[in-house]
Amino acid sequence: MEGALAAAVSTSDQKQKIEHYKAIISSILTSGDINQAKRLIDHLVSDDVNLFVSRQLLQILAKEFVSLHPDAQKDIAHYALAQIQPRVVSFEDQVLAFREKLAMLYESEKQWSKAAQMLSGIDWDSGIRIDDAEKLSKCVKIASLYLEDDDAFSAESFINKASFLVGNSTHEAVSLKYKMCYARILDLKRKFLEAALRYYDISQIEKYHSNDQGVDADGLEQTLSAAVTCTILAAAGPQRSRVLATLYKDERCTKLKIYPILQKVYLERILRKPEIDAFADELKPHQKALLPDNFTVLDCAMIEHNLLSASKLYTNISFEELGALLGISPQKAEKIASRMIYEDRMGIN
Repeated sequence: MEGALAAAVSTSDQKQKIEHYKAIISSILTSGDINQAKRLIDHLVSDDVNLFVSRQLLQILAKEFVSLHPDAQKDIAHYALAQIQPRVVSFEDQVLAFREKLAMLYESEKQWSKAAQMLSGIDWDSGIRIDDAEKLSKCVKIASLYLEDDDAFSAESFINKASFLVGNSTHEAVSLKYKMCYARILDLKRKFLEAALRYYDISQIEKYHSNDQGVDADGLEQTLSAAVTCTILAAAGPQRSRVLATLYKDERCTKLKIYPILQKVYLERILRKPEIDAFADELKPHQKALLPDNFTVLDCAMIEHNLLSASKLYTNISFEELGALLGISPQKAEKIASRMIYEDRMGIN
């Protein structure tokens, strides 16, 4: 190895020099020797090799080391990034190549946040040759990776960056992914009514493209179902009622598994425990999360709905009776009813 490196250094003709190094890379990849790969990286980022040659060879290494085992690829890529770091301004394209490779590896292992971190560590506003369309695509990609781990906070920062670029986008698939990420962030942040409107808007697109391939009706149906779910979980009141009416009148909703509960909620029927339990089985963890008052997100939504429904059925009911009907204490029933009246969500004139 040392002899081969010395021979490459001593070669005066630059074209031959690069061919020498290519042969060294080929030999390392054939043997799978990680230590030799690291030794080569040390050599390439040293003052023994001029920058023009170093950049070419590191780019070649980043492209061709895919023949190695994934763990070896990760080891080499992380090592390369660490060694490049002191001179990162000189190796921006090479950092991009290694980070994108690591992101692909982590994504293939379903390590979503790690994949996102690899891409988010790239300075997209530096001297890297990348246009706004590609920046938008990367921001949306990073956000979608974070969302796979339900990390709305990290995802939102990249969707906010994307919001400055999406207006000029001519790529429908990327724009749609942006909208979907936005809806999921609102959903995770429990801004259910806003999320429902976003999901519903997406569900009305008859045909769209993702990864340059048409998406079948199942994708649209899932998005429509998400709109229904979020509407049911939203705070009871006039705004929710308007969205419920829109969904109930949409014939596509009759085919959804959760249509029976949509129908009952729209018709302001009181929901019983078996119905609520069946609905709960369709929910995601954040939609059933425990809140500080020891009620879940679902509990609060169902209590508010049933309280609103009860107000339509009874002209006069005590808090003791209301609490028994809702399955909560009279004090809790009074507190929730008072808040809903104060927020003008009971439809009382």
